[in-house]
Formats: sequence, C-alpha cells, structure tokens
Amino acid sequence: MTSVDANVLYILVIIGVAFAFDFINGFHDSANSIATVVGTRVLSPVKAVFWAAFFNFAALFVVGTAVAKTLGKGMIDVNIVTPSVVMGGLLGAIIWNLITWYYGIPSSSSHALLGGYAGAAVAKAGFGAIIPGGWVKTILFIFLSPLIGMALGWLLMLIVLWVFHKSNSSAGFADRFFRVAQLASSAVFSLSHGGNDAQKTMGIIVGLLVSSNAAFAGQQGWMRHLYLPNADHVPLWVELLAYTMISLGTLFGGWRIVHTMGTRITRLRPVGGFAAETGGAMSIFIATYFGIPVSTTHTITGAIVGVGATRRLSAVRWNIAGRIVWAWFLTIPAAFGISALCYLLLRVTIAP
Repeated sequence: MTSVDANVLYILVIIGVAFAFDFINGFHDSANSIATVVGTRVLSPVKAVFWAAFFNFAALFVVGTAVAKTLGKGMIDVNIVTPSVVMGGLLGAIIWNLITWYYGIPSSSSHALLGGYAGAAVAKAGFGAIIPGGWVKTILFIFLSPLIGMALGWLLMLIVLWVFHKSNSSAGFADRFFRVAQLASSAVFSLSHGGNDAQKTMGIIVGLLVSSNAAFAGQQGWMRHLYLPNADHVPLWVELLAYTMISLGTLFGGWRIVHTMGTRITRLRPVGGFAAETGGAMSIFIATYFGIPVSTTHTITGAIVGVGATRRLSAVRWNIAGRIVWAWFLTIPAAFGISALCYLLLRVTIAP
C-alpha cells in the first residue's frame, strides 16, 4: 500500500468515525426529542423514539446547511486542519458523550464536539487556530439558548393557561386536547433537533474533506465524490448519511437521560410538555436560521424549567437542574482536554 493509499484509508476511517459520532449524538440526545412526550405519558418510549427519529430525518427536506458551513469554515482555521485534528476532536467528543450517558447526565453533544474540535486544533497549532468571530455567537448562545427556552416555555405556558381559563374549558378537555397537540409539538422539536445537530457532523466532515482535497483530486469512480474544493457546499451524500445516522441513533434512545429530563426536573402534564417543546423548537429554529450551532439539550432543559416555574419555583427540582448546569460548564473544557490528548497520541502514532 502506498503512502497516498494509506492517507486515503485514514480519511475514510475518520469519516466513518464522524458518522459514528452522529449516531451517538442521536442516541445520547434522543431525550431532547422524547423526554417530555414520554414524561407526560402521551407516547410510550418505543413509539416516541420512532416518532422522533422520523422527524429528525425529515429535517433534511426543511432545514438548510448554515450551521454546517459555520462549523466547517467559521470556527477553526481550515489551513491547520489535518485528518488527525479531526479524529482527535471526534474521539474526545465521543468519550465525553459516553461518560455522561453512562451517568445519565444530559450534557451537550454539540458542545462536546465544539470543545473537542478546538482542543485538537489548539494541541496542533496553538490558540491561533481558533477563529474568534465564529466562537463569539456560539459562546453567547451557550448562555442565551437555555434562557430563551426558559422564557418561551414560561410565556407559552401562561398564554395557554390564560386562554383555557377564559374559555371555561374543563380540565379533562384541556388534557385531551394537549395530548394530541403534544404530538405536533414533539414532532416540531424533533425536526429542529435533527436540523441543528446533524449539521454539526456535516460541518466536521466538510472541514476534513476541504483540508484533505489533494488526496482526492483526479480520483475516479465513487471516490471522486470525496473531492471538495471549498466549504461553501455540503455534498448531498454527506447530508443524507448525517440525517440517517442521527435518526438511527435516536431509535436506540437514551433511557437514563430520558428519566432525568422527563420526570426529575419537574413533573409535566401534556399542556406543559406542549409549551416546553414548542418554546424549545422556536429557539432552536431561530439559531439554525442564523447558522449558530446551539445545544438542544440546554434549550429543552431551559424550556422545561420555565414551564415548571409557572406553577411555583419550588415545582422545579433545582438540585437536578443545578447538576445539569455543572455538566454544561464542564463539557467544553473536558472535551477540549480529552481531544487534545487524543490528538497528541495520534500525532506520535499515526500522523500529524
């Protein structure tokens, strides 16, 4: 095998690892899409994951690729990206995701990937590898996304309660109505989740293909589709596989995290689930439109807290919410450190 062949094989392996991360992302973050609809007992866990997976994939036909382009060329200097940088970033994010999944902590797969990618890049080229402008809006939304989700969940819950109070509808009617309405809100949230999260994997793969395009210049057959001259375009095969893998991951679910998100933060009824999912989806769609890679975990958690706070502040289990917040703050630096170590190991064992 020639050195070029070995390099191409390494890149193909990394693409496979990227899609494996996408699968783990769906597995780890399935709670974002189904926790409220399961917690309110509108759907069983099995039906809920099929419902969520379908709409995760349907985002392919609704959402563009603005987030993928941000991650592919707007956060890390593409000139310093190598296959080992991408591999190190992915391995760090996967390791952190598996650690938090094992302990049932709903941390952010998105921030694990961002922290991991940055950690590997800094380990290779120092902090000059970071593009500050691309990080400002992302770091800003680390704090804004749960607050926006909380505000929208709180506001929607108050509006719904006011409307049904004025209409003198019975509690039984409201419960029946929102058991149906929550199916729609769950679908919309799954659509927003798939649309934002699948694009992060697309962006990583685009960055890899652009930085390695010399390996595929002039290739024939199926490998010609791996040649990508710049990060302004996301190949259709990357989109299809990214949405397929995140949907398959969602099908397998993350039952420990579902329990934390759906019942331990606050008790939800169908009306609360509807308000939380709708508020969370609105927040994520806004960020996706502007190409901002946000944490769907942060957003839906904030929305659930906002809904719980409309009853009384004590309805929110703040000790559980606080544990989740600590996981948020730890995710980027933890993934950063793990990925930096992974890159250094790859540099001395495989390639820089």
